[in-house]
Amino acid sequence: MPARLPDLHRFLTSLHPYDAMTAAELDRLIDAFQLRQYGKGQHIYDLGEVQEGLYVIHQGQVEVRDENDVPLSLLGVRNSLGERGLVRDGFAVTSARAVEETTCLLLPAAAFKTLLEENEQARRFFDRSRTRAKKHDLASTKVEDLMTRAPMACAPDISIQAAAQMIRDRRISSLCVAEQDALRGIVSVRDLAGALAEALPLDTPVAQIMTPDPLTLAPSAIGSDVLHMMMEHRISHIPICEGPRLVGMVSQTDLTRFQAVSSAELVSEIAQAATAEEMAEVTARIPQLLVQLVGAGNRHEVVTRLITDVADTATRRLLALAEEKLGPPPVPYLWLACGSQGRQEQTGVSDQDNCLILHDDVTAEQMGYFADLAGFVCDGLNTCGYVYCPGDMLATNPQWCQPQRIWRDYFSRWIKTPDPEAQMLASVMFDLRPIGGSKALFDNLQEETLGRASENSIFVAHMVGNSLKHTPPLGLLRGFATIRSGEHKNTLDMKHNGVVPVVDLGRVYALQGRIEPVNTRARLKEAANTGALSPSGARDLLDAYDLIAENRLAHQARQIQRGEAPDNYMAPSELSDLERSHLRNAFVVIKSLQSALGHNFG
Repeated sequence: MPARLPDLHRFLTSLHPYDAMTAAELDRLIDAFQLRQYGKGQHIYDLGEVQEGLYVIHQGQVEVRDENDVPLSLLGVRNSLGERGLVRDGFAVTSARAVEETTCLLLPAAAFKTLLEENEQARRFFDRSRTRAKKHDLASTKVEDLMTRAPMACAPDISIQAAAQMIRDRRISSLCVAEQDALRGIVSVRDLAGALAEALPLDTPVAQIMTPDPLTLAPSAIGSDVLHMMMEHRISHIPICEGPRLVGMVSQTDLTRFQAVSSAELVSEIAQAATAEEMAEVTARIPQLLVQLVGAGNRHEVVTRLITDVADTATRRLLALAEEKLGPPPVPYLWLACGSQGRQEQTGVSDQDNCLILHDDVTAEQMGYFADLAGFVCDGLNTCGYVYCPGDMLATNPQWCQPQRIWRDYFSRWIKTPDPEAQMLASVMFDLRPIGGSKALFDNLQEETLGRASENSIFVAHMVGNSLKHTPPLGLLRGFATIRSGEHKNTLDMKHNGVVPVVDLGRVYALQGRIEPVNTRARLKEAANTGALSPSGARDLLDAYDLIAENRLAHQARQIQRGEAPDNYMAPSELSDLERSHLRNAFVVIKSLQSALGHNFG
């Protein structure tokens, strides 16, 4: 390996699956890597080229495009690419180019193949084809993950006119006929058309035209059972029952939706949308994407990253549409996200938090352009379901749409005078991530701010104190301290008392170690490498974070399946005794590390 990268061992051990390798395995792998450097705009590989191997981005950014030249993703440091190009007989099915000066580590195809053959962790991590099959494989998906819950039903004695009105008003293609939750039959649009063709009176009971005792399946059946039953009997709707009780419905539309929804598809459609309204039709499918990804067993950081990619694409598309409407920007600018989008940790519940950094050459007369641009993009994101930040942490707020020199003054003042408001603002702004525009406006500012903040022990101590305000919901009795009153009584706030305490810890460790990534998992892993967090502490905290985050996503997926809006309030009764025990242990780990951090800083 080139001597110019002496930190390669540390770099690789901060990445999965290399972090699970033995020292001997890692040494062999390091010897196999080759250094590749690319200038801005230079192609790393083109569509249809023989794939050289696996690329790991060591520095810079790479844009990946599909066979239709539509952007699929923007990859940064620590991301891998190239394994996607091994899908079709060793030829690349995507293209990749350097967005800026970029350094990649290339693991040649032969060495990559050996790695997959010899290392189980690597094989699981890079086996994209197996992952895709799992995500979209009906044979491994339960009917309860496909069905529409609480389907529309009517009594047997209602008129066919009333049934037709129900189908029209709910925009559905069939209606279950039930008595006291027990299924009696099913009536479809085709049945109603037959009644109309035969000129039956409008007050004819629906029981007269329904299909009685229709074929049904149980929620525990698998998706391929649905498909086979539909094809064999030439039907398009199958009621789902537990005994005689109707609990759901699966239609051909449900099967089509399951097999079609993917983050890449959503990204592609948004990238081609002409209006915010068109984008909103795409982002409306994010809940179904979440259910599908969670149901397929994906890790939480994969689910949230893919969901965040959709938000990033929507933001960049709105920026492009704004420039088409307003004309080219008078000076360079950079749009940044903070909060969960900044950390690439969005779930099914996300508002928007963003800001603008402008080039210092901007004049007072030109500020109106950026106010209009911010309004266009923030309004568009709201239309897409990313609601306005309740705290007005938005680029439409003049305070957060300023030249670089003002931002530099902001950070300097917050660090020098860490009062409660400064701590809160600094916490938010340390999670900034560039989304669109001139990234150079942030690079120096981020490095400078991290350096200045980490050297100010008083500021760090205040940030530590701020990070301890959100505590895990541990109670002396019954294990958990649930919410005592109000709408969410007897539930756990899996965001503010579950995920946020770990996010806050990660931010402090990043500050101590001058760690640039803003993703929480990446911060914790890098904190172990820099010594800000012990290896054992990092492992425990990562395990605790993973358990809490995955329970949070599973809770949201269950809500979506029930037809409810997802939230962060989970009742402990949703979990088994074993799951509750594990969750409490995870909270104990977080509380212990909070206590240790607080003790170290007095």
